Amino acid sequence: MKSDELFARSKRVSPGGVHSPVRSFSSVGGNPIFFLSANGARLTDVDGKSYIDYCQSFGPLLFGHRNEEIAEVVRDTVETAWSFGACESYSLELAEFIVQRIPWVEKIRFVNSGTEAVMSALRVARAATGRNKILKFDGCYHGHLDALLVKAGSGLAGISSSDSAGISPEMIQNTLVLPLDDEASLEELFHREGRNICAVAIEPLPANYGLLIQRKEFLNKVSKLAKEYGALLLFDEVISGFRVGFQGMAGHLGIKPDLVCYGKIIGGGFPVGAYAGKSEYMDLVSPSGKVYQAGTLSANPFGMRAGLATLSKAWKENPYDKLSIACEFLTSKLVETINNHSKIQWEPVTFASLFWLKQKSEKNIRRVSDIPSGHRENFAEIFHKFLDVGIYLAPSGYEVGFLSTAHTNEIIEETIHLTSKAFAE
Repeated sequence: MKSDELFARSKRVSPGGVHSPVRSFSSVGGNPIFFLSANGARLTDVDGKSYIDYCQSFGPLLFGHRNEEIAEVVRDTVETAWSFGACESYSLELAEFIVQRIPWVEKIRFVNSGTEAVMSALRVARAATGRNKILKFDGCYHGHLDALLVKAGSGLAGISSSDSAGISPEMIQNTLVLPLDDEASLEELFHREGRNICAVAIEPLPANYGLLIQRKEFLNKVSKLAKEYGALLLFDEVISGFRVGFQGMAGHLGIKPDLVCYGKIIGGGFPVGAYAGKSEYMDLVSPSGKVYQAGTLSANPFGMRAGLATLSKAWKENPYDKLSIACEFLTSKLVETINNHSKIQWEPVTFASLFWLKQKSEKNIRRVSDIPSGHRENFAEIFHKFLDVGIYLAPSGYEVGFLSTAHTNEIIEETIHLTSKAFAE
C-alpha cells in the first residue's frame, strides 16, 4: 500500500509521522491512511480506494467536503487575494453577520485556531477581573495551551497535574480542575476559591473525550455560581458552535456566556478561530485596550469568505433538524448490526449531528470516569471492520463522529449496507 510507504517516509521527517496526534492510528493500531482527495461525503486514499467519511475533518465540514457553493467562493478568492496583512472587508462582513444573529456576541476577534481563541479569551478574563485562577472540567479539551492541558490530580478536588510533558508546575498552578456533572464539588470549590477565579471554561457539549452530554441543571449551576462569584463564564464552542444549531449550545440552553470561543465551522474548512463576547470585555483587547493579541494570518480572506459562505448557507437552509434525525437513524442501524454479530454490545450517543459509538452501559455517560473499561481496545476492533469496507471514522474510541448534509439518504443506506457486510463476515 502506498499509505504504508508514505507513513514510513513521514516518520523520518515528522514526529510520529503526523502533524496532529489524533490523525495517527496509535489508539486503534496499524498505520494511518494517507488521503489524496475529498468530495462531499467521501475521501479517496493514495491507492484510489474510496471511503464514506464520518470524521469530516473533525467537525468543520457542515456541508461536506468541497461543497460547490462554498468552493465557488474559494475559487474566486484564489483570483482575488491570498493574504493582506491589512484591513479588508471580508472579516467585517463575517463579523457583522455573526454579531447580528447571536445576541451575546457584541464584538468578535478572528484568530487562526480554537487553541488561540481560548488562550486569548482567558487573557481577557484575567484582565477584566484582576484574578489569575481558571476553573476547567475533566473531560473538556480547550486546545494545547499549557494552562489548560491539565487533568484532575489524585488528591483534593481542584488540585491539578500536567497532562503533557514539557509543562512546568508553575504554568498550571492557577488551574483548578473538577469532574463534570458534580454540583456538590462545584459548590465546595467556589466556596473555597470563588473570589480567586477569573473564568470558568467549559465545553457546554463536551465532545473531545467521548460525547459527554451534560444535564442542563448542572450547566445552569455553573453559570449561576460564576455570576455569583464574579468569574466570567467562558463557553468553548469550537466544536458545538454552528454545529448543534446556528447559536450553538448557548442558544440551545438559553445560557448567555460572557465570552465564547468558536472554530471549525466558522472557517468553512479553513483554519479560523474566534473569541467573542460582551463589548465591555472585548474592548479590553488591543488596540482598544491593554490586552495584547495579534496574528499575521488572522482574518485570512480564504477563511473569512468560506466562513461567511458556510454560515450564510446554514442560516438560510437551517439543516439542523434534518441532520439530527439522520444521525439518530444511522447510528441506531449501525449498532443494531454490530450487536447482532458481537458479544460486546454497543450503543450510540447522539446530539444534533454529532455521534459517539460506545460500549453499552447501564447509565448515561457524563464523566470520563464513567466510560466502560476496555472501551478503547474494543472500539479499535470495530474501527478496522468499518475501515476494511470503506467507512472512515475518527481513529480513536474517544473521538466523536459527524454528519454533514453531503451524507444523503443514499449515502446513509450505503453505510448501513457496508456495515452489514463488514460484521456478517
